[in-house]
Amino acid sequence: MDHPLLGLIEARIRDAEAEGAFDNLPGAGKPLPPGPDPENALLNRLAQENGAVPEFVSLSRELMRLREELAETGDRTARHDILKEMSMMEARIDIARKRWTR
Repeated sequence: MDHPLLGLIEARIRDAEAEGAFDNLPGAGKPLPPGPDPENALLNRLAQENGAVPEFVSLSRELMRLREELAETGDRTARHDILKEMSMMEARIDIARKRWTR
């Protein structure tokens, strides 16, 4: 069902066109600037509103946490385990960055 004001809106637009209200607008005759991907607009907006970040950013934050944990740990075995985890995390960050830039 059409909106009840649709006819009035269309009539006003036709009147404005006839009066030349849309002549000489900035950017007339030029292509529209690129906008958000309409197929993914809702998904992108929801991700942005909820603080979503690329995978490599969240992995980098985890790596920073591991570095802090390493600095606070004195046990050699625990430090060795943290260093191994950090090494794996750095590899995962590198892979995620490469995927992001494709």
